Amino acid sequence: MNRFDLLVIGHGIVGLAHALKGAQAGLRVGVLDRDVRANGASIRNFGFVTVTGQGAPDTWRRARHARDVWADVAPKAGIPVIHRGTLMAARRPEAVAVIEEFAAGPMGEGCTVLRRDALPEPLRQDGAVLAALHSPHELRVESRDAIPKLRSWLATQGVTFFPGRAALSVETGRVETPQGPLHADRIAVCPGTDLVSLFPDAFAKRQVTLCKLHMLRLADPGWRLPAAVMSDLGLHRYRGYHGCPSLPALRAELARDQQPHLDNGVHLIVVQSADGSLVVGDSHHYDPTPDPFQPEAVDALILDEYARVLGTPPPTIDRWIGVYPSGPDDAFFEEVAPGVMLVSVTSGTGASTAFGLAADVFTAWGLPA
Repeated sequence: MNRFDLLVIGHGIVGLAHALKGAQAGLRVGVLDRDVRANGASIRNFGFVTVTGQGAPDTWRRARHARDVWADVAPKAGIPVIHRGTLMAARRPEAVAVIEEFAAGPMGEGCTVLRRDALPEPLRQDGAVLAALHSPHELRVESRDAIPKLRSWLATQGVTFFPGRAALSVETGRVETPQGPLHADRIAVCPGTDLVSLFPDAFAKRQVTLCKLHMLRLADPGWRLPAAVMSDLGLHRYRGYHGCPSLPALRAELARDQQPHLDNGVHLIVVQSADGSLVVGDSHHYDPTPDPFQPEAVDALILDEYARVLGTPPPTIDRWIGVYPSGPDDAFFEEVAPGVMLVSVTSGTGASTAFGLAADVFTAWGLPA
């Protein structure tokens, strides 16, 4: 079969989100990708569906929608939800002020500020952590397992996959591939980090480049996280906190105390896997062609922030880098030809927002969202 209602180019999380929407709408869906399996940012991440702290209005809205989709689809696809919620650990009085202001605002609904005597272990109990913002809204899956399982489940829902099949060109109703053309009424181009093969002008006008990040897996520390853990540096980085009046004071303090962390885009995320190991990151370096190297000095900065919040880190058992598109906006979609939509998450929030972004694309197409 080479004719579909919807063709999706790219089988990362953004492409799979569009395939899911199409299958739910009863469309004949085909998905093609030059790679045999997903091996980019969609599996090289925390699997952390982050809601609290995402930028308003669109990214926060999409994250809430995506969280609900993950919660619905995960059990159907055999994807375990490993833990839920977030603890934003505040180590400075300025950070405590930020989380208090955030919790009191409209985006803090359902969040609670935990004082020192109520902090759960394993947050440091020696006074290093003053308070924490607890959010109940997040969930966490193991991305390297979840993406293949989601793809396999979509195949049982009637989605046709064409692995190892590149899209050479795209025009209204037609995708040219080395194995011959595929046809569809609608085409969603979700190219991930490939900013030059299809519609490069659209990426160029949005000043999209690539971001490289460091991630580590640490051995089982012998305790279990009640939720994902973040820290003061995350308050600086996540756009949802940027309207808090105390944030400038926190940023000034971070610049005095942790300028090397800021220079390398380091902030802390710690999540736990089913086997007890910890996924820890990350950092941010920008370049149109990021180098493939992982300097130890950057990993040391990540582990330094870990130690400030959770104590001495256990041994590192694995390291990797991820690469994703990055631009001034968190995401965009654009009709680049009649019936052809270019879709990209340009902020590293793919796992958190892709399902919500796909819903917006379907709304733009006049299809059920």
